Amino acid sequence: MRETEEYQMDDVIVRLKKVAGQVQALMRMIEAGEECDKVVTQFQAAKAALDNTFSLVLNRNLKNCLNRNDSGNVEKILKLISKK
Repeated sequence: MRETEEYQMDDVIVRLKKVAGQVQALMRMIEAGEECDKVVTQFQAAKAALDNTFSLVLNRNLKNCLNRNDSGNVEKILKLISKK
């Protein structure tokens, strides 16, 4: 991986660690029997953070493939997206 790609992934790792913290908090809330609305709100926050991180990684990978005229990898990415 090139230096700029590694740098670009540093913020992804930070984001994923934050999501992991949200999930840990969610597990503690469920174990403690927190109210349903608080648990659902935490679920929504964790899902949104993960979705945003996914979008960021997807965007960067597509741009990278397009800049290199790598249509094969673009096709793979598009197939993965369409499986949602």
